[in-house]
Amino acid sequence: MTGAAFRFKISVIGDGQVGKTSLIKKFTQGSFETDYVKTIGAQFSKYEKEIDGDEIRLIFWDIAGQDDFLFLRPSFYKESGGAIIVFSLEANDLGQRSFDHVNNWYENIIKFCGEIPIILFANKVDLVEENKLDDSEIKKKVEELGFLGYYLTSAKTGHGVHDAFNTLIKKLHNKAKALPTK
Repeated sequence: MTGAAFRFKISVIGDGQVGKTSLIKKFTQGSFETDYVKTIGAQFSKYEKEIDGDEIRLIFWDIAGQDDFLFLRPSFYKESGGAIIVFSLEANDLGQRSFDHVNNWYENIIKFCGEIPIILFANKVDLVEENKLDDSEIKKKVEELGFLGYYLTSAKTGHGVHDAFNTLIKKLHNKAKALPTK
């Protein structure tokens, strides 16, 4: 017996330079590139996997974080089944600013997609001392905004990447399986 087939569009959002493209590449191709290349508008990556005999087809929309592309976001978000908001754990302006902007990204995705499952990726954990990381602010934000949860990730080392992506994918699969068939 063949399982069902499902398709999900997942928007991957967050400030520029937080590692969105690298995280997608690490998950879908297992690779990491050290050179930063700014995403122009949006890119998408296709990925297939199987869950409980069901064929899952995923399209990850990697949406540019720079404000230059603000006007394009509503059309890029359209029909997203889930979202990943990425911020950087770096102890610098980029890291702090990207965390401060999580609420803006959340409000934006909810505005255009409604209540969809959203997960938070705290990326670049390889650049901090994980045992000294105070994640109380992250936990507070996750609870406040109703995220599925958060994961400490590193596109460079792969730390947490598969668990993080798979948590969202399993949530989308379970949600779709629970819907009545036509």
